[in-house]
Amino acid sequence: MTPDPADAPGQDAATQAPHRPRRAHLDAGGSARLLPAARQAFLEALEDGWADPARLHSESRRARSFLDAARETFAARLGARTEEVHLAPSHVLATHSAVRAVVSGRRRTGRAVVASAVERAAVLDAASYAADARTTGAPSPAVVPVDRLGRVDVDAFAAAVRQPGVALAALQHANGEVGTVQPVDAMHEAARAARVPLLVDAGASVGHVAPPRSWDLVTADAADWGGPQGIAVLAVRAGVRWRAEWPEAPDPWFPGGVSVPAALAAAVALESALSDQAAQDARRRELVAEIREVVARTVPDVEVVGDPVDRLPHVVTFSCLYADGEALLTELDREGFAVGSGSACTSATLRPSHVLAAMGVLTHGNVRIALDRTTTRDDVAAFLAALPPAVARVRGSLGAGAL
Repeated sequence: MTPDPADAPGQDAATQAPHRPRRAHLDAGGSARLLPAARQAFLEALEDGWADPARLHSESRRARSFLDAARETFAARLGARTEEVHLAPSHVLATHSAVRAVVSGRRRTGRAVVASAVERAAVLDAASYAADARTTGAPSPAVVPVDRLGRVDVDAFAAAVRQPGVALAALQHANGEVGTVQPVDAMHEAARAARVPLLVDAGASVGHVAPPRSWDLVTADAADWGGPQGIAVLAVRAGVRWRAEWPEAPDPWFPGGVSVPAALAAAVALESALSDQAAQDARRRELVAEIREVVARTVPDVEVVGDPVDRLPHVVTFSCLYADGEALLTELDREGFAVGSGSACTSATLRPSHVLAAMGVLTHGNVRIALDRTTTRDDVAAFLAALPPAVARVRGSLGAGAL
C-alpha cells in the first residue's frame, strides 16, 4: 500500500498543505465576529446562568440577575429606563412587533405608517402589513423620498407625519447599506409636533457611533456590534400607546423570552465595543476613505454611493456598471474576500436593492463592505488590488469587457 505522504518522517500537515492566503471577511454588517469578551461572558453564563429566569430557586435567581444586568446595560447606553427595555430573539422580530403593536394601539387615530424609502425591508413590510388596505381600508404606508446620498427629505417627512390617520413614523438612525446618517433629531421634533410616535431603527449604528437620543421607540441588533446572534433590543418610552397582537404572556412584548447567556454576552459585547469606539472610529474611517478613493480611481464605470462625510465609520458601498452583482461577489469570494451586496439579484428575490433604487444611483454590480475590528490595512490593500481584475473578469464573462 502506498504510504500517505502526511505520514512521512520530518513532514507535518503544515508543510504538506498548499499555501492558502488569509481570507478577509468584509461583510460584518448585521453579522460581525463575536468579540472575545462576549465569547468569554457567554461561556461563563452557560455555567451560571443556564436556568429558567422565571422560576424562584437560587439557580433561576442567578439567571435572572444576569438578564437584569443586560437590560440595565442596554438602558444606560440607549438613554432609556430599564423597564422600557425589552429583549427580542431577532432584530426583525423586534421591528415587526414595534410596528404592529403601535399601529394596533393607535388604531383610533389611524393605521398609516410614514417611513423613508430606504428603511430596511422589515420596517416597510411590517408597515404594509399593519396598514393593509385590502382588509382595513387604511392608506398604504407613506414612503418619503431620499436624495442621491440616501438622506430623507426633511420637509416631505414632516408633511407626511402631519397627515390625518398616521399612527407611527419610522426612520433609521443610519443606513446599513450605504452608511448615510439620517437627521433623526429634526424628524423626532416633526413627529412630536404631530403627536405621532417615532420608531428609530438603530440596528446598523449602535456600537459604531453615538446612539440616537431622540426616539419614542428604538431597536438595536447585538449581532451588528459583535454580540451573539439571537438578541435584539427594543426600547419603548413609557408614554407610547401600544397593544399586543399576540396572546397575553408574562413577557408582554416577546413571549418565551431569550437566551440568558446570549443576552449577557450581548451586553458585554456592547460595553467592549464602546470601550474603544473612538480608536476604532478613526481607524475604520481612514480605511473607508481609502476604499472610496481607490475604487473610484481604479475601477472604470463605478459609482461610490452614500454620504462621504456624515456616515457610519465602517460601511462603504459602490456599484459597477456592466457587471452582475452575484457574479462579482462569487468572483471576490473565490479570491478570498467575503463581501455583501445590496443589489445582487439573489435567487430568492431577483430584485435590485430598493435602497439604491430609491437613491437613484446605479444598482448593477453592487458591492457592500462593512469592516469589523479584525479588518487590517493589509486586508484592505489586498482587496483593492484584487477588485479591478475581478470586475474585468466578470464584465468579460458577460461580453462587456470592451465597453
